[in-house]
Parts: sequence; C-alpha cells; structure tokens
Amino acid sequence: MTLRKSLSIAAAAAALLVAGQAAAHAKLVTSTPAANATVAAPKTITLTFNEPLVPAFSGFDLSMGHGMKMPVKTTVSTDRKTLSGAPQGALTPGAYTLHWHAAAADDGHRMDGVLTFTVK
Repeated sequence: MTLRKSLSIAAAAAALLVAGQAAAHAKLVTSTPAANATVAAPKTITLTFNEPLVPAFSGFDLSMGHGMKMPVKTTVSTDRKTLSGAPQGALTPGAYTLHWHAAAADDGHRMDGVLTFTVK
C-alpha cells in the first residue's frame, strides 16, 4: 500500500470518528412551552432531547424578563430523554427566559441552550 493511500484511509477514518462523536451530543428536540410561544402560565415545563441524559448534570433555570430567577424543581424521565420542571410558584404575565444544560449519557458532553416564552 502506498503512503498516499494509507494517509487517505487514515484521514477518512478520523473524519468518521469525529462525525460519530459530534452526533453524540444531546440536542433539544421539543419544548413545552415552545420557544417564543405565548401561553397561559404553565404548571410544568418540559424539554425533550434526542438521546438519554445524565440526570446529575442536566437541568434548567428560569428567570423573568428583568433577570429575577424563579425557583424550579427539575426531574429527568425514566427514559432519561425528557427534562421536566415545575415552577415553585405561579408564573405571572410577562417574558421568561429558560437556560438549560444537558449532559449526554453516552459521551458526557454538556450542551447548553436558551429559549424564551411569554405568559399572557
């Protein structure tokens, strides 16, 4: 085998390895309320991901438009793909920002994201 062919094979193998690792990150699939939605005050907020999460390293914070944090107790479903949170008080009308973090169970990589919604 030539050096050039060996290098080509090695480069292709490395590209497949990197692509496989990149695909392993937990990605947000759906949320309730949906991003940018205007809704009645939710009693529960849910985020569903494309793969199982590590519960100890996954959660979210909720804050009102002016930055005041709202206490939320979060749990992960038994299939470990859905992160749910129940605000510890009634959400008043206004804009809310949700900052989430999720660690994928298969590789431990942490992903972060933000979504907003409005309570009418």
